[in-house]
Amino acid sequence: MSQDPKHKVSRIDQFFSGPNARADRWRDLADSAEAWLAGSLDRTELEEELAELAITEAYFAYPGGQLLSALRENAVADNAAAMAHLVNRIVRALMTRSFRQDANDWDAGEDIRDNFPELVPSSLTTREHHRPYFETLIVTGVPASTWPALCTEWRKLRRPLDTFIYEPIFVGSLEDAFCATILNPSIAATVINEGFALRSRQDAPVLRSLIASLDSKEANTASPLGLAKILKRVRPELDLYLMVNRRVEELAGQADAGVARRTFYSVEELLELHLAILEGVQARYETPFFDNLKKYAQRPVGTFHALPIARGKSIFKSDWIRDMGEFYGPTLFLAESSATTGGLDSLLEPTGNIKKAQELAARAFGADHVFFVTNGTSTSNKMAVQALLGPGDIAIVDRNCHKSHHYGMVLAGAQPLYVEAFPMTEYSMYGAVPLRTIKQALLNLKADGRLNRAKMVDLTNCTFDGHIYNTRRVMEECLAIKPDLIFLWDEAWFGFARFSPFLRPRTAMGAADDIEAWIHDPESVVAYEKQQAELGASPSDDTLLNTHLLADPREVKLRVYQTNSTHKSMSALRQGSMLLVKDVEFHTVEAQFHEAVFTHASTSPNQQLIASLDVARRQMELEGYGLVHNAIEIALAIRQAIGRHPLISKYFHVLGSDKMVPDQFRESGFTDFLDPKSNWVAAWRSFKDDEFCLDPTRMTLVCGTAGLDGTQFKKLLADRYNIQLNKTSRNSVLLQSNINNTRSDVAHLIRVLVEISSEIAQRLVESGPNVRKEFDARVKSLMTDVPDLPNFSHFHDAFRADAGQRTNEGDIRGGFYSAYNADGCEYIRLADREIDRRLKEGPDLVSANFVIPYPPGFPIMVPGQVITQETIDFMRKLDVKEIHGYDAAEGLRLVRAEALAKRTGKSAKRAA
Repeated sequence: MSQDPKHKVSRIDQFFSGPNARADRWRDLADSAEAWLAGSLDRTELEEELAELAITEAYFAYPGGQLLSALRENAVADNAAAMAHLVNRIVRALMTRSFRQDANDWDAGEDIRDNFPELVPSSLTTREHHRPYFETLIVTGVPASTWPALCTEWRKLRRPLDTFIYEPIFVGSLEDAFCATILNPSIAATVINEGFALRSRQDAPVLRSLIASLDSKEANTASPLGLAKILKRVRPELDLYLMVNRRVEELAGQADAGVARRTFYSVEELLELHLAILEGVQARYETPFFDNLKKYAQRPVGTFHALPIARGKSIFKSDWIRDMGEFYGPTLFLAESSATTGGLDSLLEPTGNIKKAQELAARAFGADHVFFVTNGTSTSNKMAVQALLGPGDIAIVDRNCHKSHHYGMVLAGAQPLYVEAFPMTEYSMYGAVPLRTIKQALLNLKADGRLNRAKMVDLTNCTFDGHIYNTRRVMEECLAIKPDLIFLWDEAWFGFARFSPFLRPRTAMGAADDIEAWIHDPESVVAYEKQQAELGASPSDDTLLNTHLLADPREVKLRVYQTNSTHKSMSALRQGSMLLVKDVEFHTVEAQFHEAVFTHASTSPNQQLIASLDVARRQMELEGYGLVHNAIEIALAIRQAIGRHPLISKYFHVLGSDKMVPDQFRESGFTDFLDPKSNWVAAWRSFKDDEFCLDPTRMTLVCGTAGLDGTQFKKLLADRYNIQLNKTSRNSVLLQSNINNTRSDVAHLIRVLVEISSEIAQRLVESGPNVRKEFDARVKSLMTDVPDLPNFSHFHDAFRADAGQRTNEGDIRGGFYSAYNADGCEYIRLADREIDRRLKEGPDLVSANFVIPYPPGFPIMVPGQVITQETIDFMRKLDVKEIHGYDAAEGLRLVRAEALAKRTGKSAKRAA
């Protein structure tokens, strides 16, 4: 056997066992077949391995029943050569995905030597594009012995003019349907017949662990509509079709029958169902703007507008910039225009295909409305803040959020009430804001009589470092205190999560769906009134803070906004972003939103960016589930490879959930994805119940133990090894896996880490004791002698309308524009003793602008903030070169005491 059986079982039972793990298991079987052929493996062991593999292979169309039967027959007949030959054929077809287009791959008698697969994607050759392939799950109550014949009948429905090609997969129970939907990302449609069983005939641990996530009520749902609801919850992008034998009109008329795309009377013609399946996939495949842009590029157009590169004539006729045209190709320029006619539509006021593309994106991401944005999520955030907040409105904001939120408050004239995330001082980073902190801010506003001014809660989900909120719980508990709060979730790095059943409930739109369903459930009123009776008429703040509060479903106004950097996690061009809306009061702010679009969006948006947003939506609806599954599997492979390597793990390690999330926020007890006890069920419970959990695709790799700070290590990886990454901290770098990564990327990374680790180890062995002391001192400096992280202090009274209240919101707009008065500002350098004197004796040091060190990348000063000793200490210990808003030669820019006095009406002496 090629690997330890215990290790194999643990991989199957791991949190994720995706396409790469499946390919590995087939390669293991191929190795075993070769070992049997060579006489070094017993046939019984091979048959056991094949039987184990066949359990989950029943949920995939390829290799299918015919080839699996042929493998079993070869084993029984002691035909080792035929067995090894066929397994290797299957492995090659799975690796190259040739079975999607080549019918010979499905033939048990086909000779592999006559069927070498295409290795170069057809889009890179002159060959015509292949028809996209998908698989259709058919849940039925007919005997399994009839499935091969039924499969043949389905294939007879194929026609040369069909746009797509699909293969049917038959299962006979609810549990098998659920497992197939989880395990097979190629399933794009499901047909549910009556008469299916509840329990799977298999009792394998891998299936039991999956089925454990079903609650008892779901697991005993025998109706087609009940199963449809389960599958729609797992993968909402799937097209579902119901086949019933009686009272079809009654079923179709039920309020929740809309979960299915169509309901058929089962004796009707099968061709109609086949056409409906193709039509459903076509509805997701349609990209209105991109399709029209392709047509536009093929038309002979005369351009008399201000865009000389349109049609490419100024490029290809030039002796001096023709290389640009050769680099990008003619299509890019043929598809350029500043016109909004001829099928191209206007991004500012879409009425045609952009409008339709945005509607399709809303469907895909679970929103009511979607706005395409072509200047990044920085702009999306500012648009949302400007549209939803006005002067004097209070917004509860994570102080560590992206700077665009802070600038949005400046633009809107809103007053941020900053709340602090839990610190991870050892790694010079912050986590996320505890729910208790957010609730306390709301309760303080209520006690001060200013809760009516609180309009928004503005948080980042997930954070740059991967902390994910329990989004539903945050919103429902805040709504219990103020039922009309608006929520803005910056999911710049988390847009892909919509297409994972594990992550989706933690997204803004996923949580909003769940809250909306709860609001309409009659039991919600009962639960609310029961809690109110238990709390009593005047519960204390402590009681409210320690209770999982329920909102009054009759009073809640669900108002949820989500921004995502589509380009950061999906196949969109840089700066492609979306703003998602699910707001029952949107009609009251729709005009303001359009004004925000006019304010921030360019009147000359990039056509290719818009098209890429359209195409990114198409891809995620049709294959996003599998792509995200693969990204998570890649991340787990990186974690495992680093953690298990004896040399790499001496100098580098990836932080687990137990290091990134404090114990009190992990109620499930989940520790790490690499923990042997952290199987699929344990991870599911963590995602379901914990206040914070960790995005598995984001890996904080500690490099300080190798004597390298984050900036050094990032530069080393880029300059020497061509490995690129974004975020660093004092002693770590952030690795991200995405839908673009492959196992080859993992291999390259591990090879590089081995080389770097080897060089460190060799240098320490070959050098004298002074080098070792220097190395140890460097590690200590990076890992132990770390500066304390400064919290937000407070706004100066000059920028406070309600000084002396419990909460600390402030006029950030006034602070920002105070810097425009040069005479009202002063500069003091960090090293000057004047700073220390002022900190002790006054007057206050008040920042006139944002100061943002990279890393860690959050503002340690905002306009109008009083600067404290801890902030100065932090800045003095920083050894980073990039600090936005700070010029080392001039020093800190501060608001003079005289300028502060004018705002407060005090004399400068009194202000001091």
